Amino acid sequence: MRNKVVLAALVLALISATAPAANAAANPYERGPAPTAASVEASRGTFAVTSAAVARQSNFGGGTVYTPTSDLTFGAVAISPGFTATQTSVAHFGPRLASYGFVVITINTLSGWDDPDSRGAQLLAALDYVVRTNARVDASRLAVMGHSMGGGGALRAATSRPTLQASIPLAGWHSTKSWPGVKVPTMLLGGQNDPTAPDSQHSVPFYNSITAAPDKAFLELRGGDHSTPRSDNVTVRKYTLSWLKRFVDDDLRYDQFLCPAPTPNTLISAYKDTCPHA
Repeated sequence: MRNKVVLAALVLALISATAPAANAAANPYERGPAPTAASVEASRGTFAVTSAAVARQSNFGGGTVYTPTSDLTFGAVAISPGFTATQTSVAHFGPRLASYGFVVITINTLSGWDDPDSRGAQLLAALDYVVRTNARVDASRLAVMGHSMGGGGALRAATSRPTLQASIPLAGWHSTKSWPGVKVPTMLLGGQNDPTAPDSQHSVPFYNSITAAPDKAFLELRGGDHSTPRSDNVTVRKYTLSWLKRFVDDDLRYDQFLCPAPTPNTLISAYKDTCPHA
């Protein structure tokens, strides 16, 4: 009997010792420690970050690449500014997202006047650029973000390249209101008091028309204007990071911040989601 007890104890110890390795092997794309309520709202994650300027290219206006300092590979995110704006308006996303384990390129567009469809093509060109030039990028895990017309560009990019893992339009603007061809998991952020791209005319119709994507969400920032969804605030931090982690890295540890969907509160005036996620 004593031998059986000892054997059982050894087996249990072996299982306990190997469980973390087995869990890590089950998802080789997890990057960084398990998230907490505080970490998803923090200004920085655990990776140190380097940055490099990108000169103007023939198919996008150059920008800045932010890379975690690690021997691992990472998903990549391209981010476009809005009408007449430059990458400085979305620059804060670069070092923050990179510090959580993404290669990020914030872009300038070829012209500040470029329409959303042009911005979508430029987002894809920027992703192709980092895939070619950055050894840390995993070409199978790519995403797009953009503000205003850049958000409309993120929708167009998702339609053009359904192999993307995620799309996040921020106060997205586009003259096209119906997007049944989007098959990419898409999170739309809007401002409750946005006079430029009112949610009732842009983000909400976009959300309702995305019928082919397995997962989608719409978050409306209480009291927010057109610039709020691209600003560096804790709500934008929490949900953009969680969406990218969940769908670019397949990191189920972040599902807790997306499902169940949050109820309206002092920061969020409306939220729609397809929870539970596929």
